[in-house]
Amino acid sequence: MPETIKTWQLAQACLKDKLGTTVFDTWIAPLKAKSVAQNSLTLEAPDTFFKDWVEKHYRPAIEESLGSCGAKKKITLTLEIGSPEKITPEKISISASPAKTHESFGYLKLNPRYTFENFVVGPSNRHAHAYCLATAESPAKAYNPLFIYGSTGLGKTHLIQSVCHHIKNKVGGNLKICYQPSEKFTNELIDAIQHHSTAAFRQKYRNLDVLVLDDIHFIAGKNSSQEEFFHTFNTLYDAHKQIILSSDRPPKEIADLQERLVSRFGWGLAVDVQPPDLETRVAILKKKIEREPVSVPDDVIFFIAGLILTNIRDLEGALVRVMAYSLMEEKPITLDLAKEALKDLLKETKKFITVDFIQRCVAEEFGISLHDLKARRRNKNIVLPRQIAMYLSREMTDLSLPEIGNYFGGKDHTTVLYSYTKIKGELIKNGTLKERMEGIRQIIKQ
Repeated sequence: MPETIKTWQLAQACLKDKLGTTVFDTWIAPLKAKSVAQNSLTLEAPDTFFKDWVEKHYRPAIEESLGSCGAKKKITLTLEIGSPEKITPEKISISASPAKTHESFGYLKLNPRYTFENFVVGPSNRHAHAYCLATAESPAKAYNPLFIYGSTGLGKTHLIQSVCHHIKNKVGGNLKICYQPSEKFTNELIDAIQHHSTAAFRQKYRNLDVLVLDDIHFIAGKNSSQEEFFHTFNTLYDAHKQIILSSDRPPKEIADLQERLVSRFGWGLAVDVQPPDLETRVAILKKKIEREPVSVPDDVIFFIAGLILTNIRDLEGALVRVMAYSLMEEKPITLDLAKEALKDLLKETKKFITVDFIQRCVAEEFGISLHDLKARRRNKNIVLPRQIAMYLSREMTDLSLPEIGNYFGGKDHTTVLYSYTKIKGELIKNGTLKERMEGIRQIIKQ
């Protein structure tokens, strides 16, 4: 093995300790050694953004690690964009540690980042987290089956994979655990039927200690899959083995699911995961950037958290988009830059929101009439709701200040601007108002 490659492999171990597992798996592990000379190393990045990010944030750390790992001479480092069609078997054989997106334990293939330690707990998911942790600590003794349900992108997969990680690493390293998307379960069954290997299929799934199937609603309407899973379920349950399932809806709402399966899903515990509240969304975003060498101001975090309400994947995706835009534009992350980067999402949201609807939501929240909200009365119990409605109209629509003023009984644009500025200032120092505003905003968006 070339000395340069040995040095790179040693450097990777140093980098993992220095940067942490999350940063290493995200930004260092995907780099591949493309070409090697005696004193030079060329690393391939998956794309332009990836290369630029590593160049800007991690190149000094990589060079320092290469220099401290026993190389006889200084190694010259070059970063290039990958060209998959040009990679030869010889190059693959000396590639740096490949992108490690999954960790394999026999039947177990997991995302290494989907652990309890990386899961942000809030009011919307607290119960689901607690039940998953209890199940992980005592498989088949606490809740069996455990059924986790909720809309797409709320963390169900993260939770059930966390159970697998916890059982494997802290409870029973020798237990047979299988985590599968239900689609793969069905595809394996189809393949087994075609190749007359259903006995091996059953051997695999009915001799487990823990079976975890994601998106179990996928088997609805598929009679062979439901039949096979019914008998697998019975075998495991009777043997006191743990079964964990996830779905986008509760068992009784899964159409075309056999009643006997619905009944069995109810033998254990079904718990839902709700969309995260503002504080949890903010915590999720802060968790995501805590190991990144980039500064994201709080006003940007709160802006993104206020824009994406119901899907954690979209929430984190919006943050990545802002960071990427900042890198490409070579500008620091600011609120204005974030709005520019996410302008299509802003337009999509604003397109369906009207001032009339905002006024109705605010009036209902404060228990006043629409007439009072639009009138010129300056009673204390009217002024605050009116200012809030103007603030939200400015934030959540594309209308100009004069146009907004027209919806409020012909108010001057300076009145609208004053209301907007006043509420914006109050939200910084008044936590109660901020929480109430978030509730109104969620109602409007949903």
